[in-house]
Amino acid sequence: MAPLFRDHAVLQRNKPVPVWGNAAPGEEVNVRFAGQVVRTKAAADGRWQLVLQPLAASTEPSEMLILGTNRVVVRDVLVGDVWLCSGQSNMAWSVGASANPDLEIAGARWPLIRHIKIALSVSEVPEENAEGKWQVCSPCTVATFTAVGYYFAREMHRELGIPIGIVNSSVGGSAIEPWLSRAALASDPAFAVVSERWKRVVAAADAARTLEYERDLAAWRDSVVRADVVRDGNVPHARPVPPLGPGHFSQPSGLYNGMIAPLVPYGLCGFLWYQGAANAARAGEYGRLFTTLINSWRTVFRQGDLPFYFVQQPNYIPKDPTNMTWAEIREAQESALALPSTGMAVTIDIGQPENIHPYNKQDVGRRLALLAKARTHGVNVDDSGPRFQRVVKRVDGVHVEFAGAERGLEARGPLLGFELAGADGKFVPASAKIERDEVLVWSVAVPQPERVRFAWSNNPPASLFEKGGLPAAPFRAEVSPVP
Repeated sequence: MAPLFRDHAVLQRNKPVPVWGNAAPGEEVNVRFAGQVVRTKAAADGRWQLVLQPLAASTEPSEMLILGTNRVVVRDVLVGDVWLCSGQSNMAWSVGASANPDLEIAGARWPLIRHIKIALSVSEVPEENAEGKWQVCSPCTVATFTAVGYYFAREMHRELGIPIGIVNSSVGGSAIEPWLSRAALASDPAFAVVSERWKRVVAAADAARTLEYERDLAAWRDSVVRADVVRDGNVPHARPVPPLGPGHFSQPSGLYNGMIAPLVPYGLCGFLWYQGAANAARAGEYGRLFTTLINSWRTVFRQGDLPFYFVQQPNYIPKDPTNMTWAEIREAQESALALPSTGMAVTIDIGQPENIHPYNKQDVGRRLALLAKARTHGVNVDDSGPRFQRVVKRVDGVHVEFAGAERGLEARGPLLGFELAGADGKFVPASAKIERDEVLVWSVAVPQPERVRFAWSNNPPASLFEKGGLPAAPFRAEVSPVP
């Protein structure tokens, strides 16, 4: 069977359910589940795939029976919503390493929430198989779940009352390029820089470091074989990380081939994405890469414009003399909102300036869940903070207009983070005050403002919220004349 068809799986409700695997060429395969019996034959290469008719959500465990020349039983299968969680370390970050771990672990009694961690795999070509197993959420298992994914799933389960499956395919430190297929990277001439950059990396690979890695890997494999106990797929100590070069998780398309391709075309409700820090120094490339990733993943999963909700980078102080790299990557991330069925969870207020891995993953999961509740399921909730709409210059100053603040705007503490610039392009801190659903911004140092920006630095003061408690997203804009 394909990698996600394992005991404790969650299948996607209310849409056709692809089921697939491998058998002997020409072998007849039939799948029985929830009263349906569907048959097919394996192709000449042994691959087979069939489709179950849409299933209603079900909290009652069922068995999926697959019959060929042998018999495979997948036990304790539920039907609900399945979300594919991907990105780098802040998505991979576990419940046990996040805020209030003891309390959260003790209270994690949610047997209808299921989680599968896809093991790290880098490949030159799209793979059919991936390692991982579904786990039922409990105090015994939840510590290793993706924290963002778990807190999202908990919110969605509480709202909908149905099973929630979280497929955690994330790798700490990964840039966006490894998560794009070769076809996606070949789709835009602007992406030629990706392969050229990688060629330089490979050419500079240190042969001595490669030999050292091979020795470490052999020793690690030896220790696994000799280990008396291997629990839950975890080995006694960490697998060595290959040096930068072929086989490293930075390899373009390597993670897509090893960790996304084997999951296609599993039925999904949507995608959750938390990534960007590894690309902060190349923000100018990120917008096109990101929109290409979204479009290409939707294309290969063949389920229309699957919802794609992502986390904008939080406030942080990197080693950056410009103080702008994270502002620029946030802007590049936001450009993806031009695509349909997308949403951005703003976290500019809940980062830890000196910690690239903020411990508060509860609010991150909750904000992603607000997007899914409102935009995927039509629940009447505020799903985002004030969104910049336009800025116009009037007699009394610059007026910034916002959408998405139906409850009204509010400042938490002094209203900080606004800056103005004139024709010289030099930004200075500006005064600001809320006037209904607008913010009036002015500065005696800039009598003729031409540009305005808000929260435009790595770790900005950002105190503008909507009264529901969600923050305004950073922005920069040209000032328009009075309409």
